[in-house]
Amino acid sequence: MALGRVGQSLPTSPLLAFELAHARARDAVHAAFDPAGVIAALNGLATIEVRSRADDRATYLQRPDLGRRVRPEDLAALAPVDAELAIIVADGLSATAVHAHAAAMVHALRKRLPGWRIAPVVLAHQARVALGDEVGAALSVDAVVLLIGERPGLSAPDSLGAYVTWAPRAGRRDSERNCVSNIRPPHGLGYGTAADEITRILAAARRLRLTGVALNQALVALPPDQVDPGHGGEDRESGLST
Repeated sequence: MALGRVGQSLPTSPLLAFELAHARARDAVHAAFDPAGVIAALNGLATIEVRSRADDRATYLQRPDLGRRVRPEDLAALAPVDAELAIIVADGLSATAVHAHAAAMVHALRKRLPGWRIAPVVLAHQARVALGDEVGAALSVDAVVLLIGERPGLSAPDSLGAYVTWAPRAGRRDSERNCVSNIRPPHGLGYGTAADEITRILAAARRLRLTGVALNQALVALPPDQVDPGHGGEDRESGLST
C-alpha cells in the first residue's frame, strides 16, 4: 500500500528496503547471544548464567516449550538468595536487542530501585519468557523482571521487552505478567521512560502482591486516594498491560 508500482511490481527502492529489513530481522533471530559483552557492560555486577532445555538455536525456534524450562543441571545449581527481585537478561528472539539495550536497562532499573534487595543478574541462553518463573522460584525472590529480545519486526530488529511477574513459579500464565515493550531508543521507548514504568509496576505489585490482569483490575478498582503514592492515578491509564 502506498509504495508505488512499476507495471505489476514494486519500484526498486521500496523492494530493496523491504529485503534489507527482512534480512535484518532474520539476522536478529539467528544471532548468537554474547554474554561476555553484556557482562562487560554491566560494569562489575554479579551475574549467573543459565541455559534453557533447548540445546541449539534450531531446537529453540522449533520447540518453544523447551525454551521455557531451565536445564536440570542449571536449575539444581541455583539457590535461594537474600533478595526480593531478580533481573533476568534473556536472548529471546533477538540477541541483537539484548546486546544493544539490556545492560543499559539493568543500570536504569537499579538506579530507580534503591529500596529493593536485588539478586545477581541472571543471563539466560535460548530463553523464552516463562523461563523466568523457574529461575525466580529457585532464587526464592518475590518478583522477576525479565528483559528479553522481542520477535523482530520488519522495522524493529532490536526491540527489547520487559516482563514483570510477582511470585514467580512454574506454571504462571502470561495473563499473570505485565509487559513493557518496544524498548529501543531512539526509535522506541527510552531507557529512563521504560525503567520508570517498570518501577511503577513493581511498586504496585509489591503493595498488592500480584501482577498481570489482576493487578490492572485491582488498580482500577481502588479509590483515587488509595492509589499507590507517586502514581498519581497513572496506573489507570499507563502501560500496566499484559
